[in-house]
Amino acid sequence: MNADTAGPVRVVLADDEAMIRAGVRAILATDPGIEVVAEAGDGRAAVELVRAHRPRVALLDIRMPRLDGLSAAAEIRRLVPETATLMLTTFGEDDHVARALGHGASGFLLKAGDPRELIAGVHAVADGGAYLSPQVARRVIELGGDRLARRPVARDRLAGLTEREREVLALVGAGLSNAEIARRLHLVEGTVKSYLTSVFTRLEVRNRVQAAILAYEAGLVEPTG
Repeated sequence: MNADTAGPVRVVLADDEAMIRAGVRAILATDPGIEVVAEAGDGRAAVELVRAHRPRVALLDIRMPRLDGLSAAAEIRRLVPETATLMLTTFGEDDHVARALGHGASGFLLKAGDPRELIAGVHAVADGGAYLSPQVARRVIELGGDRLARRPVARDRLAGLTEREREVLALVGAGLSNAEIARRLHLVEGTVKSYLTSVFTRLEVRNRVQAAILAYEAGLVEPTG
C-alpha cells in the first residue's frame, strides 16, 4: 500500500512536547490542503503510526524519547519509502542536522521559523521536492567552514553539468518538485527525472537535500530570510 497522494496532504506529526505539537497542528490546520492524521510523542510511536496511516509526510522532531527523529526517519524510509520525512530542528542541533543530511531527509524546518515555512515545507516534500528553511540552509553551509573558500570547489563539481542540468539543480535548490520544475522549464516530468538522475550521479550526491546544499554552496541559489 502506497502513501495516499489524493486529497489533502496527510501528515503524521511527532514531537515529545505536547505544546509544540499543538502549535504545529494549529498552523497546519490553517491550510485546507493539509490534514494531520495522527500525532506521536516519541519516535517509536511515530514509526508505528506512519506504518498504520501511510501519510505523504512524517513531520519529526529530531530529539525524542525511545527513538530519536533521525532513527525514526531511517525506519520510515525503510518501511514506508513513499512517506517523505521532514525534520524539525533548532539552532542548537547542528550535529544532528549534519547527520541527517547523509540519511536522506527530505527537508529541515526551524522550530522558531516563520509559520509559512512550515506549510510550504510540508507541501514541497509531499510533492517530491526538498525544503530547507533559509536559516537552516545558511547554518548547514556554515558547518563546512568558510563558504567563500568552498564556493570554487562546489563550482568545480558543477563544471561537468550541462546548462539544462544546472537549471534543474538550481530549481531543486529552490525547493521545487519535479512537476514544478517541468512546468517552469517546459519539459515533461519524465525528462526532469532523467536530468536529476544524471545530476545526482555526476555530483555524487544521494538525495535532493544534498543536491540543494551543493547548489547553495556553488551560488546557484542564495539562502534568504
